[in-house]
Amino acid sequence: MDPLYARYPFFRGAREAVREADISPAALIAEDAPAVERGTERVRRALMEGTVAPEDPSRWDNREKLLSYPIARILVSLIETPAAVEKYATAEAATARERFEEDFAADDDIRSTGRRRASLEEVLRDFDLADAVRPERDGPGGETTGSAGPSGSGRGGRGPTHYWVGIGPYLDLADADWGERWRLANREVADGEVRVPADHLSRLLEAAVERRVAEGLPFEVRGTDGGDAIAAALEEAVSELRGLLDDHDAVDPRRVDTVVPALFPPCMRTLVRRARGDEALSEHAEFSLVSFLAALGMDRGDVTTLLDVDAESETGARIETRIEYLAESDGTQYPPPSCSTMKAYGTCVDPDERCETISHPLSYYTDALGDAGDVRDWRETAADGQ
Repeated sequence: MDPLYARYPFFRGAREAVREADISPAALIAEDAPAVERGTERVRRALMEGTVAPEDPSRWDNREKLLSYPIARILVSLIETPAAVEKYATAEAATARERFEEDFAADDDIRSTGRRRASLEEVLRDFDLADAVRPERDGPGGETTGSAGPSGSGRGGRGPTHYWVGIGPYLDLADADWGERWRLANREVADGEVRVPADHLSRLLEAAVERRVAEGLPFEVRGTDGGDAIAAALEEAVSELRGLLDDHDAVDPRRVDTVVPALFPPCMRTLVRRARGDEALSEHAEFSLVSFLAALGMDRGDVTTLLDVDAESETGARIETRIEYLAESDGTQYPPPSCSTMKAYGTCVDPDERCETISHPLSYYTDALGDAGDVRDWRETAADGQ
């Protein structure tokens, strides 16, 4: 099995590999194979964090990583809501873009290690864009400088700074909602091609992946004996995932931009204390805490300061990544888990009387903040102490 398909299971060759291997997702689900757990993690991280990358890549072999993709698609279909498809496809595409850029930037020394990496040419061929994209030739003799990929840093120095994309594919993939820069009127156009910087080509490839992943989702799982058996076997996982998605609707719509840790709900105060005590938090606990703090308008510096985390440490870097995923325009794309989800994961601790009247940690905090009257933002206090 080509290891490249473990990184990019939506490639056409990956689908053929699964088909030719005669591997039945139904059989994997029936035997509760590791790929099922990885598929559930894939969807869970997509809904919660905007990525499908495994928390511990070394835990899964290439076969399990590849087979988790069709199982994830089954799970998303069983959730039965457009929001699940949108979030899942977006997360698959965002993760693919990160991996594309990493692979394209790999130089010959890295390639010689034996790790299979995708080239820009391979990706363009897979998405039928090989004839629609060409690097701008800006070398002294008209040659292309550097490697052939966006953000490339391979042999010969930097990669191409710009590419020319056929106007048809450009209009098909680009979205005006991405900003004024993406409008054709604001681009350089010549001979039926649009000039784009390297990072914008990566964004177009991300859109192509998102479209392919979303294609055919959701599909009908139930309706046959086999499909009903699959749905029954995955019922618990689907219920968990649907609950995470429902947390979006549980977020208090009032905007909160004042930080007073003493007024946090008991669960969040406990998580803050544990984090400051250098205790390793579970994936769900860390996400719950960081998403709660991000919902209050705290940036990476605020969060690492409050949690007393070295911004340059592995934990600090991970928090920065989480903050980036959580920093959506409306503040609720990946909201903090609801109280019911916190209870399900065992992170609801020491509930007080106020907890009995609310269903979400943000609701607790906004109520407590309203009852407290005039308070001073923790960030002002922290700044005074510097």
